[in-house]
Amino acid sequence: MKKPVLGLTMGDPAGIGSEIIVKALLDKKMYDISRPVVFGDAKQLERLAKIINANVEVHVIKEPGEADPSPSRIEVIDLHNVAADVPFGKVQAECGKAAYEYIKAAVDCAKEHKIQAIVTAPLNKEALHAGGCPYPGHTEILAKLTNTKDYSMLLVGKNLRVIHVSTHIQLRKACDAVQKDRVYRVIKLADETMKLMGFENPRIAVAGLNPHCGENGLFGWEDENEIVPAVKDAIKEGINVQGPIAPDTVFHRAANRNEFDIVVVMYHDQGHIPLKVLGFSSGVNITVGLPIIRTSVDHGTAFEIAGKGIADPESMIVAMEIGAQMAKVRFKEDLV
Repeated sequence: MKKPVLGLTMGDPAGIGSEIIVKALLDKKMYDISRPVVFGDAKQLERLAKIINANVEVHVIKEPGEADPSPSRIEVIDLHNVAADVPFGKVQAECGKAAYEYIKAAVDCAKEHKIQAIVTAPLNKEALHAGGCPYPGHTEILAKLTNTKDYSMLLVGKNLRVIHVSTHIQLRKACDAVQKDRVYRVIKLADETMKLMGFENPRIAVAGLNPHCGENGLFGWEDENEIVPAVKDAIKEGINVQGPIAPDTVFHRAANRNEFDIVVVMYHDQGHIPLKVLGFSSGVNITVGLPIIRTSVDHGTAFEIAGKGIADPESMIVAMEIGAQMAKVRFKEDLV
């Protein structure tokens, strides 16, 4: 079977993206599962290779189909869009604009089926905005570039996976976003994505919104009026789902007792906090509902350590593994 081509976007050049990519691509197992191609800046990758004393060639190509990567040869589609000596650890409009351009180039290739998945290194939201890109983050950029309206954020961590009904919105508004149709759709996205990840019959839990799931209206009616009907509709379709389950117990049941494969959460921090407590450096972010596969590290640009050679590539490695697994399932006929 052919190996899927993974497009790795370099992220903000002032952050740790180029470092974690170089370190991940030194790992021989990455080439057993994929053909990685970097969308970024060749000089920046060479700069980081020197900083970490990596004996690796950075080779420029024009198209992903030309790639012949190995632990000693990084293939890069070079956009030439940052200075060779761009300062590390600073918010810069140049870097925000460059990070967006890496994503745009990778998405264009994914649309044309030149790559089977995109794996993104972190960007900086302030730099992104300074560079003229008014988006909250990767998820919203990818949705815009693919004309996707119905999408969600799924996080994978140690012993826990979560998918969000809402993410980057004000908490007051997040409560209003808990509506039957949206909850139902996210349950469906959870089921579809987990099957791409190799789960034949995913066990899905749905977290409640209010303490004790509202306690029959004592603490709110959203659980009874919006979440319960969505779960019932999903069950009718044959989805293996339970809920709502009290938020103060559902993560313990999923992560520690292995009762569920994924938890549908109602807002950003409800999912992010338990996942990052369990494993901050190994989390992976997946944007689901897109016509393309996208996985990502679930950490930021880490400006405070950028350029020092001490960044941990674990999340990037896991993101590549998951991206390759999802691509293998979705594109199995094309990869024969």
